[in-house]
Amino acid sequence: MKSKEFLNSIAEMSAAELNDELVAAKKELFNLRFQNATNQLDNTSRIKEVRRNIARIETVMAQNSAN
Repeated sequence: MKSKEFLNSIAEMSAAELNDELVAAKKELFNLRFQNATNQLDNTSRIKEVRRNIARIETVMAQNSAN
């Protein structure tokens, strides 16, 4: 999913949905790091993408709580 599409989709989510998405992204990042450590990960750029998605989710959560 492109970053703008992802940003648009998370901007419309509720706080509970954002929290669920954040937990899922952190689990995915853990699994990617584990695969990378055991040399099973083919697409290492996915780690960077997931880290940025986590930051995007946290940013939207902070913006929603400030409003």
